Amino acid sequence: MDELTPMLRQYNRIKDRHRNSILFFRMGDFYEMFFEDAKVASAILEIALTSRDSTRKEDRVPMCGVPYHAAKGYIAKLLRAGKTVAICEQVEDPKLAKGIVRREVVRVITPGTILEPELLDENASNFLAAAHISDRGIGVAFADISTGEFQATEREGSNVHELLVEELLRVGPSEFLFSSSAMDSALKASLNRNCANIPLRPLDDWIFSLSQATTLLTSHYGLHSLSGLGLDHMPLATSAAGAVLHYLKETCRASLHHLKRPAPFIRSEYMILDVNTQRNLELQGTLRDKSKRGSLLGILDATITSMGTRRLRNWITHPLMDRERILARQEAIAELVQSNALRIRIRNVLKEIHDVERLVGRICGPGANARDMVMLKDSLLRMPVLKETLRETSARLMQAAYQSLDPVEDVTSLIVRALVDAPPVTITEGNIIRDGYSPELDSLRTLVRDGKDWIAQLQKKEIRRTGISSLKVSYNKVFGYYIEVTKPNLSLVPPDYIRKQTLVNAERFVTPELKEREAAILGAEEKMTALEGDLFRALREQVCGQTERIQTNADLVAEVDTVQSLAHVAAANDYCRPEISTSFELKLEEGRHPVLEQLNLGQPFVPNDTDIDERGALLVITGPNMAGKSTYLRQVALIVLMAQMGGFVPARQAAIGLVDRIFTRVGASDNLVGGESTFMVEMSETANILNNATRQSLIVLDEIGRGTSTYDGMSIAWAVAEHIHNNIGAKTLFATHYHELTDLAKELRRVKNLNVAVREWNNQVVFLYKVIDGSSDHSYGIHVAKLAGLPGNVIARAREVLSELEGVNPARRLKPTSESNQLQLFAPVAAASPLEDELKSLDIDRLTPLEALAKLAELKRKLNKEGDR
Repeated sequence: MDELTPMLRQYNRIKDRHRNSILFFRMGDFYEMFFEDAKVASAILEIALTSRDSTRKEDRVPMCGVPYHAAKGYIAKLLRAGKTVAICEQVEDPKLAKGIVRREVVRVITPGTILEPELLDENASNFLAAAHISDRGIGVAFADISTGEFQATEREGSNVHELLVEELLRVGPSEFLFSSSAMDSALKASLNRNCANIPLRPLDDWIFSLSQATTLLTSHYGLHSLSGLGLDHMPLATSAAGAVLHYLKETCRASLHHLKRPAPFIRSEYMILDVNTQRNLELQGTLRDKSKRGSLLGILDATITSMGTRRLRNWITHPLMDRERILARQEAIAELVQSNALRIRIRNVLKEIHDVERLVGRICGPGANARDMVMLKDSLLRMPVLKETLRETSARLMQAAYQSLDPVEDVTSLIVRALVDAPPVTITEGNIIRDGYSPELDSLRTLVRDGKDWIAQLQKKEIRRTGISSLKVSYNKVFGYYIEVTKPNLSLVPPDYIRKQTLVNAERFVTPELKEREAAILGAEEKMTALEGDLFRALREQVCGQTERIQTNADLVAEVDTVQSLAHVAAANDYCRPEISTSFELKLEEGRHPVLEQLNLGQPFVPNDTDIDERGALLVITGPNMAGKSTYLRQVALIVLMAQMGGFVPARQAAIGLVDRIFTRVGASDNLVGGESTFMVEMSETANILNNATRQSLIVLDEIGRGTSTYDGMSIAWAVAEHIHNNIGAKTLFATHYHELTDLAKELRRVKNLNVAVREWNNQVVFLYKVIDGSSDHSYGIHVAKLAGLPGNVIARAREVLSELEGVNPARRLKPTSESNQLQLFAPVAAASPLEDELKSLDIDRLTPLEALAKLAELKRKLNKEGDR
């Protein structure tokens, strides 16, 4: 260490406090990295790895660097690679430094603590999560530092690993904090299997202690106890929330004025949608490529603001269980559906509102700039306009927004008085404070302006005095102000000119009077820049003091935007207002798939009815491949979800009883990394449904049992259906190719058969996409294979084999497979042979022993002849 240069010794001292981060060490216009950081970062960022002197003996150390102005792009790349970045800035003026410039880490950027808009998805939340695990359950807290959202929840149960995975998948955090001692091999395996894309961050155990969390939370929010947060009876959630707050304070190095109080997340208030259901229903992204287009979000998103889009995502993934809250949303949507003019006026006002939530986050965080403040002011100036527009509404939700919207005129007038309309990017450039805001600043500006006017007049005066018409008075950062004279005119230079610099074609001079004026101007400019920085920071503190009022407005804007979006889509797509009840029924008249009906598939979408009640709660749906069974299943689930969001639904009429969970088991997939086959994944998902569904749930099953042999699969499907019918009683849609399952309707009173209609014409199959009562006994798989482009000889052979299997061509027998030895639970009984008939007709009581032996020999001869054929 003693042999290192002073700068590298400083680097190492700072690096020792941030061993787990890549240290961006500010040197002039670059961020430099050294030693191991340089090797790691250069490989990830694909930049040159160089070296520099480390000692007076000319040893070299690895080094790489990135330009200060382009740093955000490089930081984003490091974050995507799972790294954290410590930003180390020069915190004193190099000109005033005695020895090496003082440097400090001003913040640590991690995947869950991002504030920079360039590094965030503006339409999605960016949560940091923490969990405290005990033998009786878990506490989970999650915060989005960019918006200030902060929530905590607690789950009881001994299956803590499953509970934790479920919560992490529900929230989808960008980073996860946990106590070091909690990470045993079983938890690590579970997280790697289910949450491999979430960066894990271990923290010391004391950070999760209840006493530490209580002290930190009450101190930060100025409370006497946790009862003010609603966490007083949630110790595990409190510990997790304390860990989140500790980590944010350590990394952000800011006041965190905008971080809201941690609100309890009450799980029972929302319909539960596990990760499989969210994926299978394509709520936010498609199964194929995760794109928004083709998802439910892509259809419903007509929001104007980023705040509205994020709120819409939340409504989609957290449908309500409270009928009154649902009806309140419906009422607001109905009002805007009926008043197109009002909806358009609201949309036009929203177009002028920026992302207030994240603007406040940046302003109250490190590195705020005046442009953020001006954007906030421009947005807040639209609040009175939006409030006046909402005055016309009558729906409870919209009237509540009207009553609660705060014009915040004191805040906007303060910013208007303080800042110019178009300030520079950084506060160190000056020219951000408006004239008239600060008398001291105005005096300095007058001094500078007068001085520059004097210099402008000096040029005219010196031209007259010297007779040199090309004489110029100019300025640069190296030499300050100077008088430039071309070489042909040097003979005219007065004796009081002092030579400063010689150029190829000219020379530069100063005068005592010019240097004196320069000192006054530059001294005033330095004071101006420092004063403007102080004034801006004071302004920022004043605005941050009004964070709660501003965030309330942002919350209301997000809600209004989400309501108008759902109304806009409902009006455009002819949705209906569903009836919501607490009954068991689910009745849809001419229901449609909200996504597929909007895609141009070359033909109009065929609507279908759904009727589930106490008499028919389990619908067994049969029909050909490609006929629309899977579409029908998903459309029913999506309509129920949209209804409990409080939205309108794609149907002519709808009556829906509240559903506590939607379960889906559709599609085929495997988990090779986790060592699970397609069938194992299918069975695991099915087990989750059978173990967690209630009578109030909606279960959607598509092709249960197809991942194994036919009879094993058929047996499992039959048993699953029986269990749901007899032990759970949930509303269930069960699509299958096992036509034998239609016999369930004969044995179980609440099973009803449906099928998707087709028509055969000229050896072709026409799909009608209409779901009708009754069962189907054909899958038309060979027809679908032909449509898919299988070679003609394969299709012909398939038909041949099918004929043999169905007994149409008994002259040729297929070799029996091992499967033929399985117990055929659902196979029809074969017709009796003539030998059987003859055997049944025998009256054995009238036969003598000799006659019986003779008859037995005769039957054996006949049986042998049958076998020879």
